[in-house]
Amino acid sequence: MDLTNILKSVKEGKIDLETAEKQVCSLGFVNCSNIAKVDTHRKSRTGVIEAILADCKEPEDVVEIARIMVEKSKRALITRVSAPHLEALMRAFDSDKLEWNSRAHTVVIHDGTPAPSTGGVVGIISAGTADIPAAEEARVIASEMGCETVAVYDVGVAGIHRLFPELQKLKVRNPGAIVVAAGREGTLPTIVSGLVDVPVIGLPVSTGYGAGGGGKAALLSMLQSCSTLAVVNIDAGFVAGAYAARIANMIAAASGKRENPEDPKQEEEPREEQEEA
Repeated sequence: MDLTNILKSVKEGKIDLETAEKQVCSLGFVNCSNIAKVDTHRKSRTGVIEAILADCKEPEDVVEIARIMVEKSKRALITRVSAPHLEALMRAFDSDKLEWNSRAHTVVIHDGTPAPSTGGVVGIISAGTADIPAAEEARVIASEMGCETVAVYDVGVAGIHRLFPELQKLKVRNPGAIVVAAGREGTLPTIVSGLVDVPVIGLPVSTGYGAGGGGKAALLSMLQSCSTLAVVNIDAGFVAGAYAARIANMIAAASGKRENPEDPKQEEEPREEQEEA
């Protein structure tokens, strides 16, 4: 619940002032066992969802933070999930409320409520199959931020002929932004950016070895791109997906696709258009 809905509920007499005060206070953050201050209002404040980075956290701490996120926000997203983290989460939550992505190493936990649809569309491209884990992390994040995602994998420059028919299919879906994940020399984002009329986010991946290995050559190549390109850090799938989703969601809102995803009237319109088509 956001501030507008809280004030509306008070005005309509659905909740009293004491309850409203507690709900307003919870819009800031929730303390968790003196180890975390869970930012439950981040999505409403910034448009970017709060994610739980499991890396460097004890499994039981991840579980407790996830419980708070599900209670306050109906959904929790956990990234960089290791085997011990996954085991702890599977013990703590019902299997039908837990979605594990083995490639992205992400877990989504929910109370049965689906992620709201914003009408935004994000394209996700990987150069090689080794780049899919980073691309999948970006795809999961964009999906949790309400976007439809369209994935095109294994179309790197070593066989550039694979890219063009897939890119035409992607263009038909009219994405608001495209994430391109590439390791080794990291050339693919530059090529894609020179072929499309939407923002492209380069996602360097820590594949490759030798001089410039570990994603360093890919990062520098993308930063030196002669195409107009935004670049995130190495393996920063979360950042790439969130940035692309912010762009796509702003485009969707500006075009009136889905200004208020919680308004049932807004949800009925696309179905009617599909029936008429």
